[in-house]
Amino acid sequence: MTINTNVGESQNISKCPLFDGNNYGHWKAKMTIFIQSLDYNLWDLIVDGPNLPTVTLENGDVIPKPRNLYDDNDRKIVQINAKAKHIIICAINSNDFNRISSCISAKEMWDRLEVTYEGTNQVKEAKISMLVHEYEMFTMNENEDIKSMFSRFINIIMHYKL
Repeated sequence: MTINTNVGESQNISKCPLFDGNNYGHWKAKMTIFIQSLDYNLWDLIVDGPNLPTVTLENGDVIPKPRNLYDDNDRKIVQINAKAKHIIICAINSNDFNRISSCISAKEMWDRLEVTYEGTNQVKEAKISMLVHEYEMFTMNENEDIKSMFSRFINIIMHYKL
């Protein structure tokens, strides 16, 4: 997998980065900054999760609060979750939409995409270990020019960073 390093690439700052199913780490970094720039509260909600309105029944069970019982604060909480979900939905392809459309919260959507494309912590650690090994063993290939070697090296570094 190669990383596109086109310097001339540009994007409209009012549109979210689109994810086509490739280069998840690159998209994730751009999407993080995009969401933070819109409203840092949206990003906090994605990282920490929403505290969606609930009610406690007489038997002690906690259930989602019925919409007809929402107060103004409840509506604000639900609204910011809906905004965050909308931004994520607008940034993904139809395959990923099918994968996350049943999620209740933006955090759940974000987490599901992370696990799908990055794997669990064990998978991440294995990938990092492999990249560290690749970095430590890096040498110039026979008949390779400096530009190609540098490009290969940057790809290793960028994958490690993402």
